[in-house]
Amino acid sequence: MDLEREGTEKPLKLYFIHYLAAGHMIPLCDIATLFASRGHHVTIITTPSNAQTLRRSIPFNDYHQLCLHTVPFPSQEVGLPDGVESLSSVTDLDNLAKVFQATTLLRTPIEHFVEENPPDCIVADFIYQWVDELANKLNIPRLAFNGFSLFAICAIESVKAHSLYASGSFVIPGLPHPIAMNAAPPKQMSDFLESMLETELKSHGLIVNNFAELDGEEYIEHYEKTTGHRAWHLGPVSLIRRTSQEKAERGEKSVVSVHECLSWLDSKRDDSVLYICFGSLCHFSDKQLYEIACGVEASGHEFIWVVPEKKGKEDESEEEKEKWMPKGFEERKKGLIMRGWAPQVLILSHRAVGAFVTHCGWNSTVEAVSAGVPMITWPVHGEQFYNEKLVTQVRGIGVEVGAEEWSAIGFGEREKVVCRESIEKAVRRLMDGGDEAEKIRRRAREFRDKATRAVQEGGSSHNNLTALIDDLRRLRDRKVLD
Repeated sequence: MDLEREGTEKPLKLYFIHYLAAGHMIPLCDIATLFASRGHHVTIITTPSNAQTLRRSIPFNDYHQLCLHTVPFPSQEVGLPDGVESLSSVTDLDNLAKVFQATTLLRTPIEHFVEENPPDCIVADFIYQWVDELANKLNIPRLAFNGFSLFAICAIESVKAHSLYASGSFVIPGLPHPIAMNAAPPKQMSDFLESMLETELKSHGLIVNNFAELDGEEYIEHYEKTTGHRAWHLGPVSLIRRTSQEKAERGEKSVVSVHECLSWLDSKRDDSVLYICFGSLCHFSDKQLYEIACGVEASGHEFIWVVPEKKGKEDESEEEKEKWMPKGFEERKKGLIMRGWAPQVLILSHRAVGAFVTHCGWNSTVEAVSAGVPMITWPVHGEQFYNEKLVTQVRGIGVEVGAEEWSAIGFGEREKVVCRESIEKAVRRLMDGGDEAEKIRRRAREFRDKATRAVQEGGSSHNNLTALIDDLRRLRDRKVLD
């Protein structure tokens, strides 16, 4: 239908440049697939190891206009082992800095390719600030992507405008709702994000992996009024994955077979399973993992728990790796523990999953909303504390576990541990039933239905994509006439 409606107009030529982290790469490449599904010529610029992940998770056969261009990853120059080309592959500050250094070295080969073969538009992650310069040099529009909710960006801009960097709790002024924060952002992290957002505002527009009904028209208006910048809501982009196979193949390869995971869930009652996952960049201490295990077990509910692999500790014995686990925890078979990557979109869309303990990374948040699963929010770093407030205070589709320590990054030792009692209490609030849980569950399902409608023909995100394509065509055609 979309291909036919695009008619005989000359397709756009678009380049997509993703950042080297799964949480940035996967949604941006889903967005690339959206453009390809409308018949436009799309090239994703990536590195060898990330290309392998993309080849597995993007339906290239369906869209002949979608291709990859691979640039060499500077492993030797930065001192990283071959194949380690993403923040999701490292768990310490030293290697994180090396990946970040590598992203700066990618500038030259990417610029060379783009200048040799100019597109009609570049869509790039906002961390690549130099793309602004490149797009201006070639006189082509640049669209920015950062993987945040627009609500979070509004909150970041407001915190910056009012210099709210004191420790402890505070209320963000100037937003459509009074947003009460129970932690303050680290100054170093805020400075980094604000610098990126400043350059982002020079772009032709911002692409958002969300739908207008979840961020809210009031925040879209607030953003455009206070920044003078245009935001295009095109999501939730995970909804382009319709079959179980497409959902299972999104991202890395799952550590537990999809069949095993689904068979286990199929044997459970509706809304009876708790799903626990803190994303690919968050690593808790053994002490915190122990508290989670005790809290979840005390709640009495069955669970699927995704525990990150302990990369760089392959020489440890199994006993040492699992020393955080309470005695007999796995043997009691109350849940399924997955070490590494899990097919999250597939799990969340299963009828047996009744709640999601999440770090409030935006991909996880919007995937839960798309599946109608209420959340138990446990933000850790980045913009996650803002996302939590959209879920709990603004939309009422989750409950807070009570996290109060805002980190600049997702790993490293933390001063505070969220205790088992807080975890058990939050789980019971959603999973034990009762009026509050039913209201939250009902609202979550209403937003699921809105998400589904948004990406269908005539929906808000579908119409936004059409409008954005028309806008880019006008810019291209005007340039030809000039």
